[in-house]
Amino acid sequence: MPYSVLQPVQRRRRSRSKRPLLLLAVALLAAAGSFAATQHWAFAHGKFRRTHQSAPLTPRRVSAGSLERLRAAASEQQVATRAPFAPGTRLLVPAAPRLEHAGLRPITAPAAILVNADTGAVLWAKRPHERRPIASTTKIMTGVLALEHLPLGKVLRINPLVTRVALNREGLRAHERVAVRKLMDGLLLFSGNDDALELAIATAGSRGAFLRLMNEKAAELDLHDTHYTSPSGVVDRGNYSSAYDLGALARYAMAIPRFRAFTRTHIAHVKWAKPTYAKTYVNKNLLLGTYRGADGVKTGWTTIAGHCLVASARRGGTRLIAVVLHSPNPYGDARRLLNFGFANS
Repeated sequence: MPYSVLQPVQRRRRSRSKRPLLLLAVALLAAAGSFAATQHWAFAHGKFRRTHQSAPLTPRRVSAGSLERLRAAASEQQVATRAPFAPGTRLLVPAAPRLEHAGLRPITAPAAILVNADTGAVLWAKRPHERRPIASTTKIMTGVLALEHLPLGKVLRINPLVTRVALNREGLRAHERVAVRKLMDGLLLFSGNDDALELAIATAGSRGAFLRLMNEKAAELDLHDTHYTSPSGVVDRGNYSSAYDLGALARYAMAIPRFRAFTRTHIAHVKWAKPTYAKTYVNKNLLLGTYRGADGVKTGWTTIAGHCLVASARRGGTRLIAVVLHSPNPYGDARRLLNFGFANS
């Protein structure tokens, strides 16, 4: 017999041998299709490096508002690490006040000074080096250091210690995420002590480290009558300065454009995460909007320090800074000093 039941059938063996090849071919086709789809997606999303020259783009006209926003965004990429004055520069000229003997109505503050911020010249002074508690004018130094070390767009996670700070708080919540820019509004407009502590911890890592940084900066700026024991000024004990040193520090701070932008703001409407959604900060400096040219700087009050005011105004290309400490009439004193300075400039 030509065949037996034990002899394999060749046709069936050939059919079984083709099946793996067919499956392999299908798998290869599927892989090729997947690769082509991936390349197409990458090309469409800009992740594929083109080997041919792309078609030229047609320039579009940018509106003035869009251009301003782009410029603002670009400037925010730079951290304000550059000091406004060269190291070793005297912030105030150590000479007799130029208008010392000129006629000026009595100033009620026990310590005060009037400074030309453009030249650093002291125009008028009353007990300028007397060391006194300075309340929330302390936040001038806190704001300067925060701007010199933190980008405004950086988002911070609020330290739980911040929510327990004494007295004037804006109500920051533990662990909420807040941009430095918003904390600066709270610091320099609302004068929040919780904003001051959060910025201090974010800048130096801890409250103690920030206090060391504050006193090192004071020494760097030759503020010999100044010592800090608080980033906010809420505690008077051991936290002091003088009219002279505050005038010098204000001149340094107001030379920083971003610092000026905060202190000259009268009202700031700020978006916030839920459940707050929005906040409105009103600057406590009552000269803003009521005194021509006023653009800063900081108010302060505690029971021991009394009313303190560091005021800045610019008219006709001249900027003056007035400081009054423990004044029973801080705005009246500041207005008289500024009017006197502009009248004799």
